[in-house]
Amino acid sequence: MMIRKPLQRPLGDTEYMLEQWGWWRMDGMGIPSYASPMMAIMREVMPATTKSYVITDELAGVVDGAVARLCKRDQQMGDMIWLYYGAKWAAVRVGRQYGMSEGKARELIKAGVAWVDCVLERVREAA
Repeated sequence: MMIRKPLQRPLGDTEYMLEQWGWWRMDGMGIPSYASPMMAIMREVMPATTKSYVITDELAGVVDGAVARLCKRDQQMGDMIWLYYGAKWAAVRVGRQYGMSEGKARELIKAGVAWVDCVLERVREAA
């Protein structure tokens, strides 16, 4: 799996977590599903093809909640985080969606990452 690194810079911890959350979300891991008894038997017979994520379901749920709160507080910035990390759009495409340059889109995405980082820091301190 390739992780986006703009300008070959290493990702920060929160950016990496958002990147993992995006993959987790795209695979539908946060959506509860019904499994019949026959499906459980079939899973036992079939080889395991599940992906292993770097992010746990609990942490992904916290990140999901933080992004949802950002969308409620600042709709544009929240949507940019959602599209860039959740839907895996390029920053150029996100900028075009909102009628701005790639640089301005990256600034707003970075500001959104900082906001999510502050929310996650409060959660970490409470734990």
